Amino acid sequence: MKLYRAEPDADLEFSFPDALVWEELDRQGVKLPVQMKFVDLVIERDEDVLLVEIKDPSNKRAPAAAQQDYFKRLSDNSIVTQELTPKARSSYTFLHLMERDVKPFKYVVLLGLDAFDPEQQKALLTGFKDRLLADIRCETDTPWRRQHIADCVVLSVDIWNKTFADWPVIRVPAAAANGEAAA
Repeated sequence: MKLYRAEPDADLEFSFPDALVWEELDRQGVKLPVQMKFVDLVIERDEDVLLVEIKDPSNKRAPAAAQQDYFKRLSDNSIVTQELTPKARSSYTFLHLMERDVKPFKYVVLLGLDAFDPEQQKALLTGFKDRLLADIRCETDTPWRRQHIADCVVLSVDIWNKTFADWPVIRVPAAAANGEAAA
């Protein structure tokens, strides 16, 4: 198993089987096209390619004010229009230009919402997938003529672990998240 964290100080840690074909698309220190923003991971399966974006407002180091601001931005759709949709478009465009678009693309957004109560989580997630997919498919006055993203799904950590049981994600203790040994 290979362990993965989107950032060095991330709380969420993924365990991927050695046989899984995946790569970090949004890599630091690597020359990337100017003004393109990429999803965190690309996972290639037999039937499709998953574009995976990880958003974790529940990170232990996130101040309460930042968590509430993120919650507001999730609620008013600005996360969808200003972050998630552009990342899907740029990631698809990059992979298309690299001739890596022979399978359908599906967009997977993992939201670490466990710092919020279950009712807040439910309110946020209700209709979120539909709003995201609608925005991905129609960013202008008219819809894109090509459906570059076949489908999308928005998951909490718990639902990720049920959906992708072979690729579990855990929230690591604070000391381990800092790269220190856990007590």
